[in-house]
Amino acid sequence: MKIITVIGARPQFVKAAAVSRAFAGQPGIEEKIIHTGQHFDENMSAVFFREMDLPTPHYSLNINGLSHGAMTGRMLEGIETIIQNEKPDWVLVYGDTNSTLAGALAAKKLHHRVAHVEAGLRSFNLKMPEEINRILTDRISDVLFCPTEAAVQNLRQEGFPRFPCRVEQVGDVMQDAMLHYLPKSERESQIVAKLNLAGKPFLLVTIHRAENTDDPARLRHLVTALNTLSQSYNIVFPLHPRTRKKIKDLELTLNFNPIEPVGYLDMIQLLSHCRLVLTDSGGLQKEAYFFNKYCITLREETEWVELVEYGFNRLAPLSGQDLLATVEALVQKPFDHSVELYGGGKASERIATFLLET
Repeated sequence: MKIITVIGARPQFVKAAAVSRAFAGQPGIEEKIIHTGQHFDENMSAVFFREMDLPTPHYSLNINGLSHGAMTGRMLEGIETIIQNEKPDWVLVYGDTNSTLAGALAAKKLHHRVAHVEAGLRSFNLKMPEEINRILTDRISDVLFCPTEAAVQNLRQEGFPRFPCRVEQVGDVMQDAMLHYLPKSERESQIVAKLNLAGKPFLLVTIHRAENTDDPARLRHLVTALNTLSQSYNIVFPLHPRTRKKIKDLELTLNFNPIEPVGYLDMIQLLSHCRLVLTDSGGLQKEAYFFNKYCITLREETEWVELVEYGFNRLAPLSGQDLLATVEALVQKPFDHSVELYGGGKASERIATFLLET
């Protein structure tokens, strides 16, 4: 069986590392990887392949820095040519990026089967490009690998039982990756010592979503809130290239020193040692939970609703003072270790077995 995997962004590298390892354990599976180039910065892309021992991509399209339409169109064209040459049994896509949608569209238009990992998630905010990508990808996929029961229920409510597809709840492959790479990160990462964070409480912050970076008023609010928090806490803020540019364009000032984007092993160590996570990343919300850390999501909604329902995640308050109060409450709150939400680290094996047997 030949599988083409399409990836292009940091969260997809993490997910693909777990699933590709499961494929390697199945002698009946041959995998070819397409890297679209959506994340092209050294610290956003190449470092992940090195650290996670991901197979070198068989194809690199180097498509980045374009508008949503131009990027997706170029990817669609490039992926289509590869699929025509490779003639795979499955095209596997992850998550909710332009790479995801382009891979699914290219495969489906050529009548190849599509498998979508992390299917069924919904923020119910169509202003988010990620929401559009995930809805469209789900609708044309042949098998939808859902990480949670909430994702399965979303698909049921949208009528997917009537569609010619399979919906499978397998768990979350990011948990698989974390369990596998944690020992390696503890051996190899020097980030905590490098930043002189040993024994110091700190908040881990990431911001990259367009709804935050492209809205000047919201970005100003977030910078002001972080500056307020920096008066009471150490802030570790790996600064995404797009966010850095927007902050510079708006002539905003951070009252603390951000750091460059970090690789996966360093991020695991930052998660392991931080007191609290503030992020607009979908993946980091879950990774915070995996490391028994509370998270404040810097958005008005989240696709990971179970984290909010069980109290592990809170959506961002609108004012700086409310955000400070929320941080204070969560920093002191004991973490409930008794709840298992994401499959316990077996999702990748389930995906590999399903595809091999279908």
